[in-house]
Amino acid sequence: MSYTIVIAGRPNVGKSSLYNRLTGTDEAIVDPTAGVTRDRKYGVGEWTGKSFVVVDTGGIADEGVDVFEKEINFQVNMAMEEASVVLFVVDGKEGLTRGDEDIAKRLRKLKCKVFVVCNKVDTSDKEIWVNEFYQLGLGDTIFPISAVNGYGTGDLMEVIAKDIPDEEEDENKLTRVAIVGRPNVGKSSMLNALTDSKRSIVSDQAGTTRDSVDMVYKAFGKELILVDTAGLRRGKDYSDDLEFYGSIRTIKAIRTSDVCLLLIDAVEGLTRGDLAIFREITEANKGVVLLVNKWDLVEKDHKSVDAYTKVLKDKLQPFSDIPIFFTSNITRQRVLKALARALEVAENRKRRIPTSELNEIMLPLIENNPPPVYKGKDIKIKFITQLPTKSPAIAFFCNTPQYVKDPYMRFLENKLRDNWDFSGIPVRLYFRQK
Repeated sequence: MSYTIVIAGRPNVGKSSLYNRLTGTDEAIVDPTAGVTRDRKYGVGEWTGKSFVVVDTGGIADEGVDVFEKEINFQVNMAMEEASVVLFVVDGKEGLTRGDEDIAKRLRKLKCKVFVVCNKVDTSDKEIWVNEFYQLGLGDTIFPISAVNGYGTGDLMEVIAKDIPDEEEDENKLTRVAIVGRPNVGKSSMLNALTDSKRSIVSDQAGTTRDSVDMVYKAFGKELILVDTAGLRRGKDYSDDLEFYGSIRTIKAIRTSDVCLLLIDAVEGLTRGDLAIFREITEANKGVVLLVNKWDLVEKDHKSVDAYTKVLKDKLQPFSDIPIFFTSNITRQRVLKALARALEVAENRKRRIPTSELNEIMLPLIENNPPPVYKGKDIKIKFITQLPTKSPAIAFFCNTPQYVKDPYMRFLENKLRDNWDFSGIPVRLYFRQK
């Protein structure tokens, strides 16, 4: 299961800045106005080759006892449900407050680790600010950091990284197939159609599935794990806290899967929300099979499938080497074929090409279609090998790797796909100095 870091604390202590620092983004809004983060945000970070999910929670409001209590309960409950570690952010410049003490009282009851992070300490002479926070009773170590300039965050991450497990290859582990998509595209009905059961609750109300549901299932002579997930929405679209829980679990389901069945609504077509989920899958280097669901509701003729497929592939560029199935949960049309293809895609993700074979096939293609001359210099690719990663990654060794541009990278990727079956799988290309 993905390692999850939950950032909690009062408003305006720097939680969003820390989120941006850990994820290497500027997605969370940073503003001196208390309570700016109203929607919970999630992202993915990496440290020394280990990846983790980061959750930025809204600041705990103190506009009254009832609201305060409700927000504390939300953050603590989320931490209990989702967190591997909670980073309790306090404001070193402001000092210890009653609000910090109230939050600490709840956090002390958690079973997961809680680290107190004293923010706004941007130089060593300010580290004395941490001393008063030992009164919170949340461990022997308090981390002085500046989320804005990065002071101390390396020391914090070194400690956290020790607990993040290394991903190990297990040849005997069951293939995990996650059923993902926006709310109300038919994910639970798809699971029921695949298994011919009523294991998942089906409703026409968006967001019925709040949790991820794992099911061991036997098909085509193999055992696999089917994962039904809550519908994935972004930012301001969260209707309530429970839906946010579901979105976090969806991200974790994607990141722990081998291949995803991405469902879209045939009537609505490929939306921005669908593309956002598609990017989550590809950025995690997982396999993907696209299911155009509710195909029975579309008026069509003999040209409809080809026309619809072309529109999809155009929108999915540059990665469009993806199996596409037009399905119906009602008739179970092509449902099992899609699952069978998903298992093939999972095998594609494991594909390993011998170095000799790579060079024998690719180098003549490159010689006949060399990279364009850049700044008067010829680019010579001399050696190719597949890297020992879980998903396909190919390294090209050349004299000037910095001059290889995106169009030629796409040419090389297309040639790789022409010669080896990487359908449904993102292929990463690296260019290194020879």
